[in-house]
Amino acid sequence: MREVPAWQRQAPDAAAGVAALALGIVEVHGNIYLDDERPAAYLLVLAVAVGVGLSRALPAAALAAAWFAGVVQVTSGVGALLVEVLLAVVAFGCARWGSAVTVWLSALSMPLGAIIAVLWLDSDLVYRALEIVGVRMLAETAYRGGDWRIPASLLIFALLATPWLLGLALRFLDRARSSRVSQVEAEAERDQAEEIARLQESQARLARDVHDVVGHSLAVILAQAESAQYLPDDDPAAHTAALKRTMANIATSARTSLQDVRQVLSAPAGAPAAGQHGDLEALVEGVRASGHEVVSTEVGAARPLPPELEVVAYRVLQEMLTNAIRHGRRGEPVRVERHWEGELRLEVRNVVGDAATTEEETRPLARVDPAELAVQSGVGHGLEGMRRRLEAVGGRLDVRRREEPGGATFTATAWVPLRAGR
Repeated sequence: MREVPAWQRQAPDAAAGVAALALGIVEVHGNIYLDDERPAAYLLVLAVAVGVGLSRALPAAALAAAWFAGVVQVTSGVGALLVEVLLAVVAFGCARWGSAVTVWLSALSMPLGAIIAVLWLDSDLVYRALEIVGVRMLAETAYRGGDWRIPASLLIFALLATPWLLGLALRFLDRARSSRVSQVEAEAERDQAEEIARLQESQARLARDVHDVVGHSLAVILAQAESAQYLPDDDPAAHTAALKRTMANIATSARTSLQDVRQVLSAPAGAPAAGQHGDLEALVEGVRASGHEVVSTEVGAARPLPPELEVVAYRVLQEMLTNAIRHGRRGEPVRVERHWEGELRLEVRNVVGDAATTEEETRPLARVDPAELAVQSGVGHGLEGMRRRLEAVGGRLDVRRREEPGGATFTATAWVPLRAGR
């Protein structure tokens, strides 16, 4: 939307001031009672016109001009002019656009100005003024010397207070409207930020799922392919049969991986992907089929898990086994423990191989910087991905390296609550 230039915004105010000046000059020029006070009357008219012209742009200056007009009238003895009714515009502008100080000063000025006016003006001046504005009853009271001051002051106060109250009401309405607009904009920004965060979380969850599925399957396939190099070849028939079994295992792992990836990609946003997520034993058997020795221990009676916890337990164990295959020493067993006491505790321990992860990658996760983890694992879907999955349901993760007599071991332990924590 194009911004309106300042001179265009101020043009109506300037036109109003010029119109007030013209009306005042005409009134002074035709008023037979102002023969001796015409210079002061013209100065008074100029002050009123300046106040009208500045009532929007500079309400404080407009209020000062109105007071200057009052001082000129009181000190010079100029009678009341009809153009002074336009001081109501100044009262409106002070209440509508003035600062807090200007609003308070204008509020005090109205009763004070009315009192000063009736104290300094005589009955003849009031009579002429009231006769001009058509208030016959008060004019008669003033002419006869009755108690005209109280009703006259109330009339002056009402002429100023009415537009002042209108300006104040519009000021509060505008402030309430601005507050509602700001609230709507803030809510829209919040909703947009929440939507962006939801999309980012959905993308991160999808990336973690794909990383876990593909990483685990490739690790299993690689281990099976490497094990084929060590098949005995002294018996050609046995060698061929073993090679066929290995190739069949590789094909099965690849097919399962493709199916799992399709399920992850086709699952609705925020919903757990379908699959064999609850079959933790199948993961262990898959590692055994790749040629790794796995010692599996289960303590306590297995319990059914809600879908979101089932997915977390499956993916976390999957990532643990992937790390064990990738970084464990061949020929050494991978030890898997599942404890169903109070909460599900998953623990995978393996002897670190010659090409295992560095000590920086395997020290306790609580002492590993998340940004550093992201660099070490490429996109941060390994240890950091497990931690985020577990924290999302109220679980926790501990990863540490221990130096033992039989060699360094790498132990990953995850605690999964039996009920979702969030």
